[in-house]
Amino acid sequence: QVQLVESGGGLVQAGGSLRLSCAASGRTFSAYAMGWFRQAPGKEREFVTAISRSAGVTSYADSVKGRFTIYRDNAKNTVYLQMNSLKPEDTAVYYCAARDGVLIKTSRNEYDYWGQGTQVTVSS
Repeated sequence: QVQLVESGGGLVQAGGSLRLSCAASGRTFSAYAMGWFRQAPGKEREFVTAISRSAGVTSYADSVKGRFTIYRDNAKNTVYLQMNSLKPEDTAVYYCAARDGVLIKTSRNEYDYWGQGTQVTVSS
Protein backbone atom coordinates (compact mmCIF):
# COMPACT_ATOMS: atom_id res chain seq x y z
CA GLN A 1 0.00 0.00 0.00
CA VAL A 2 1.10 3.57 -0.61
CA GLN A 3 0.03 6.88 0.88
CA LEU A 4 0.03 10.02 -1.25
CA VAL A 5 0.13 13.65 -0.13
CA GLU A 6 -0.16 16.51 -2.61
CA SER A 7 1.10 20.03 -2.09
CA GLY A 8 1.82 23.18 -4.06
CA GLY A 9 -1.65 24.30 -5.02
CA GLY A 10 -2.79 27.89 -4.70
CA LEU A 11 -4.12 30.98 -6.43
CA VAL A 12 -2.34 32.23 -9.54
CA GLN A 13 -3.14 34.67 -12.32
CA ALA A 14 -3.74 33.48 -15.85
CA GLY A 15 -0.45 32.95 -17.62
CA GLY A 16 1.32 32.09 -14.40
CA SER A 17 2.92 28.87 -13.21
CA LEU A 18 2.64 26.43 -10.33
CA ARG A 19 4.43 23.24 -9.44
CA LEU A 20 2.52 20.52 -7.64
CA SER A 21 4.26 17.82 -5.67
CA CYS A 22 3.02 14.43 -4.57
CA ALA A 23 5.01 12.68 -1.86
CA ALA A 24 4.56 8.95 -1.49
CA SER A 25 5.18 6.71 1.49
CA GLY A 26 4.70 3.03 2.09
CA ARG A 27 5.58 0.51 -0.58
CA THR A 28 8.40 1.09 -3.04
CA PHE A 29 7.52 4.20 -5.00
CA SER A 30 9.25 3.00 -8.16
CA ALA A 31 6.82 0.09 -8.36
CA TYR A 32 3.99 2.46 -9.30
CA ALA A 33 3.02 4.29 -12.40
CA MET A 34 1.79 7.73 -11.34
CA GLY A 35 -0.91 10.01 -12.60
CA TRP A 36 -2.44 13.42 -12.04
CA PHE A 37 -6.17 13.99 -12.37
CA ARG A 38 -8.31 17.05 -11.72
CA GLN A 39 -11.89 17.76 -10.83
CA ALA A 40 -13.63 21.08 -11.34
CA PRO A 41 -16.89 21.90 -9.51
CA GLY A 42 -19.80 20.04 -11.04
CA LYS A 43 -17.59 18.04 -13.36
CA GLU A 44 -16.20 14.53 -13.51
CA ARG A 45 -12.66 13.83 -12.40
CA GLU A 46 -10.54 13.90 -15.53
CA PHE A 47 -7.13 12.66 -16.57
CA VAL A 48 -4.36 15.23 -16.82
CA THR A 49 -1.12 13.29 -17.20
CA ALA A 50 0.69 10.11 -16.22
CA ILE A 51 4.23 8.79 -16.04
CA SER A 52 5.60 5.27 -16.07
CA ARG A 53 7.55 3.71 -13.24
CA SER A 54 10.93 4.50 -14.76
CA ALA A 55 9.78 7.84 -16.19
CA GLY A 56 10.42 6.59 -19.69
CA VAL A 57 6.84 7.06 -20.87
CA THR A 58 4.45 9.93 -20.31
CA SER A 59 0.96 10.78 -21.49
CA TYR A 60 -0.93 14.07 -21.48
CA ALA A 61 -4.47 15.18 -22.00
CA ASP A 62 -4.79 17.33 -25.11
CA SER A 63 -5.93 20.28 -23.01
CA VAL A 64 -2.57 20.48 -21.20
CA LYS A 65 -0.07 19.35 -23.83
CA GLY A 66 2.75 21.81 -24.23
CA ARG A 67 1.89 23.58 -20.97
CA PHE A 68 2.16 20.90 -18.27
CA THR A 69 5.06 18.55 -17.54
CA ILE A 70 5.05 15.51 -15.30
CA TYR A 71 8.26 14.13 -13.86
CA ARG A 72 9.30 11.99 -10.95
CA ASP A 73 12.22 11.52 -8.61
CA ASN A 74 12.19 7.93 -7.41
CA ALA A 75 14.99 8.65 -4.93
CA LYS A 76 12.73 11.22 -3.25
CA ASN A 77 9.51 9.20 -3.66
CA THR A 78 7.92 12.21 -5.31
CA VAL A 79 6.11 12.98 -8.53
CA TYR A 80 5.74 16.54 -9.77
CA LEU A 81 3.44 18.45 -12.06
CA GLN A 82 4.89 21.62 -13.52
CA MET A 83 2.07 23.79 -14.83
CA ASN A 84 2.87 26.75 -17.06
CA SER A 85 0.71 29.19 -19.01
CA LEU A 86 -2.18 28.48 -16.69
CA LYS A 87 -5.70 29.30 -17.81
CA PRO A 88 -8.87 29.89 -15.78
CA GLU A 89 -10.21 26.58 -17.12
CA ASP A 90 -7.36 24.80 -15.31
CA THR A 91 -9.04 25.68 -12.02
CA ALA A 92 -9.77 22.44 -10.17
CA VAL A 93 -8.76 20.20 -7.34
CA TYR A 94 -5.73 18.24 -8.52
CA TYR A 95 -5.27 14.67 -7.37
CA CYS A 96 -2.22 12.47 -7.46
CA ALA A 97 -2.81 8.74 -8.07
CA ALA A 98 -0.72 5.59 -8.08
CA ARG A 99 -1.17 2.52 -10.20
CA ASP A 100 0.41 -0.81 -9.33
CA GLY A 101 1.42 -1.78 -12.85
CA VAL A 102 3.83 -1.31 -15.70
CA LEU A 103 1.58 0.52 -18.11
CA ILE A 104 0.31 4.04 -17.65
CA LYS A 105 -3.43 4.49 -17.96
CA THR A 106 -5.75 7.43 -18.51
CA SER A 107 -8.82 6.03 -16.76
CA ARG A 108 -9.22 6.89 -13.09
CA ASN A 109 -10.61 3.38 -12.55
CA GLU A 110 -7.17 1.96 -13.29
CA TYR A 111 -5.54 3.67 -10.29
CA ASP A 112 -5.29 2.02 -6.91
CA TYR A 113 -4.37 4.84 -4.53
CA TRP A 114 -5.27 8.52 -4.33
CA GLY A 115 -4.15 11.59 -2.48
CA GLN A 116 -6.49 14.05 -0.80
CA GLY A 117 -6.13 16.66 -3.53
CA THR A 118 -4.82 20.21 -3.72
CA GLN A 119 -6.78 23.22 -4.97
CA VAL A 120 -5.52 25.17 -7.96
CA THR A 121 -7.32 28.41 -8.79
CA VAL A 122 -6.44 30.47 -11.84
CA SER A 123 -7.85 33.98 -11.97
CA SER A 124 -8.50 35.81 -15.23
